Amino acid sequence: MTEILRILIVGDVVGKPGRQAFAYVYPRLKDKEKIDFCVVNAENAAGGSGVDEKVVAELLDAGADVLTSGDHIWRRKEVASWIDRESRLLRPANYPPGVPGRGSGVFPAPGGVKVGVINLQGRVFMQALDCPFRKLSAELEEISPQTNIIVVDFHAEATSEKRAMAHYIDGKISALIGTHTHIPTADEEVRPAGTAYITDVGMTGGLDSTIGVEEKPVIKRFLTGMPVRFSVSNKKVHLQGALVEIDRGSGRALSIRRVKEPLPEAGA
Repeated sequence: MTEILRILIVGDVVGKPGRQAFAYVYPRLKDKEKIDFCVVNAENAAGGSGVDEKVVAELLDAGADVLTSGDHIWRRKEVASWIDRESRLLRPANYPPGVPGRGSGVFPAPGGVKVGVINLQGRVFMQALDCPFRKLSAELEEISPQTNIIVVDFHAEATSEKRAMAHYIDGKISALIGTHTHIPTADEEVRPAGTAYITDVGMTGGLDSTIGVEEKPVIKRFLTGMPVRFSVSNKKVHLQGALVEIDRGSGRALSIRRVKEPLPEAGA
């Protein structure tokens, strides 16, 4: 009989509304779906951009097993002074050597299972980091001997880059999950060699917004080209992500489906 590990990957948490959605929805979803392990992209969790120690502790206390990030990881400069102390917060692995923090890790899950998590950042239309394709291969040389259950958060802008990575790595990892655009895609699938894939899982925060922030300042910026101050939206707050079922023995994905759960409005 196949033993299944259920892993939830939560899309970019945006500000306080996103944190509230995760803290409320995830415990209920964990019980309902019998979730064993949870990966949360937290790079926008502090005020809509970046992370701090308080926010990291809040998300871990709410049930996240691992936090991933992306291009906003250094938005709050003090992160560099403490990220080495928190092994459960990852920054993209394809930063050059010598950068603080770590881009991957192997973490315990129920039943004595170990889960490898790797965080990567794309290069198309983004900051030019080291090659994510070659870096992923190098990371797998370190992690694969420790576990065959490996989840990758590929934080990238271009759908073409994410799709190319899916072809490149199929069968070598359990799941390749896209983040960054905050807009979920409808292409979830289990690839022919057993890797679960989705181009983007969306975000956790106010969906009635422009990718998590109030729309009026964004429109003003598009109309005028002038800098404006953005504020996080708290309208129509949801948790978005993907739930992946993995064969504990082989590490192959069995299924993947999108998750979209609301945070009840105050007084509801």
